[in-house]
Amino acid sequence: SPEITLFAGVVKIVTLPGTIGSFSILPGHAPIVSSLKAGTLSYTTMEGEEYTMDIQGGFVELSDGTVSACIS
Repeated sequence: SPEITLFAGVVKIVTLPGTIGSFSILPGHAPIVSSLKAGTLSYTTMEGEEYTMDIQGGFVELSDGTVSACIS
């Protein structure tokens, strides 16, 4: 369940560990819903700052240009 927001803002790219392989979401990406496996989630802000976090799994949705990830 969504307990806290870890980041809210505009990013250049988000890379996620999908269950059938890692994938990246860039501006203009088509809507998607995907399950996630254990691995590293990373994103780069518009200012060029890169962040990573290890996750155990979850789900991600991209709709109307907004990425929402529910992770554990």
